[in-house]
Amino acid sequence: MTVTVLKAARWADVEAGVVRTPAVVVVHDNRIQSINPAQEPADADTVIDLGDVTLLPGLMDMELNLLIGGPGGPEGLPSPMHGVQDDPAYRTLRGAVNARTTLEAGFTTVRNLGLMVKTGGYLLDVALQRAIEQGWHAGPRIYPAGHAVTPYGGHLDPTVFQRLAPGIMPLSVAEGIANGVDEVRACVRYQIRHGARLIKVSASGGVMSHSTAPGAQQYSDEEFAAIADEAHRAGVRVAAHAVGDSAIRACIRAGIDCIEHGFLATDDTIQMMVDHGTFLVSTTYLTEAMAIDRIAPELRKKAEVVFPQAQAMLPKAIAAGVRIACGTDAPAVPHGQNAKELRALVARGMSPMQALRAATITSAELIDADDELGRLAPGYLADIIAVGGDPAEDIATTFDVRFVMKDGAVHVSGQDPGRDG
Repeated sequence: MTVTVLKAARWADVEAGVVRTPAVVVVHDNRIQSINPAQEPADADTVIDLGDVTLLPGLMDMELNLLIGGPGGPEGLPSPMHGVQDDPAYRTLRGAVNARTTLEAGFTTVRNLGLMVKTGGYLLDVALQRAIEQGWHAGPRIYPAGHAVTPYGGHLDPTVFQRLAPGIMPLSVAEGIANGVDEVRACVRYQIRHGARLIKVSASGGVMSHSTAPGAQQYSDEEFAAIADEAHRAGVRVAAHAVGDSAIRACIRAGIDCIEHGFLATDDTIQMMVDHGTFLVSTTYLTEAMAIDRIAPELRKKAEVVFPQAQAMLPKAIAAGVRIACGTDAPAVPHGQNAKELRALVARGMSPMQALRAATITSAELIDADDELGRLAPGYLADIIAVGGDPAEDIATTFDVRFVMKDGAVHVSGQDPGRDG
């Protein structure tokens, strides 16, 4: 057994909503053994004194795509033609770089929500997850969704994103294109068969695709019910890209677990989320920071209408008590700048500790891992980061990540310079 002792000025008790002093965390192999024990272990293999920092549970991003954006293209949004220009090997290598960048920013667990490219049926995010879990490469713990389930012409249909002519890039159920109850069931089964740990579905139109209006519902109620049924019988949860109000309500009725974006949710629908315990990953920072000047004029017009409504919706959801988890939709927010979502959550009405809870405890609940992730507590996995300053006073301290431990292994140590916030 390897014993590591971490010392710091403070630690965040996110569950209680307070920052406590001092911090002595004893780690046995990959789990936390104790916090501030009466007596420090005399046989510790390593003692790391981090000084004037605050220890936090590893942060979590519940909506991103490591396989696009980042190196090899402009900051933030990927090249519009990435779906036909990047082969699977190149895309996976890019994902490895983005994974390391994300981990070093203090995000130790992520959901990778939906490949939107032709891969011959291979689930590249599953391959990246396996490589990280086996220690081949540094990166966050990944919950992969494989290919997003989408109908012909749906928001996540790659041929819509690239505006391709018929026959240029034929796609199959294995790659997420599914129409009708039988096909959506087969599509869900395929993703799970090949390693997906959750299912992503395109439930409505979106801002960044040349398809239907952002609010348009893209699957029937029967198809939503079939998707949720197949996933839940296999023990996995479902996340729905849902911008429009009617689509959000249809997803909730079908038992879908999480709404991504939820931009146009009405007051009644917000209450419906509360009543059903439905999670919301609001991706609110992108609504103020996405480089819409670089997108097509027709998409820019949609953004100019939808984004202000999204910014007005979230404070209502916060006040109503919706279960809000942290998600960026990176690379809409550049990889490694994930903490900007926390700052945006505070700007929309959360306290700094509520924002930290969204990126730890609530996110852990969303992935059904709240018994071992999201807290600094005995028995929990040793996902521990250190930030300069006190995040309960200033959420921007989460840009200044000095130390990162994931699963008991140190990936960032010492006094690293703060990142641009």
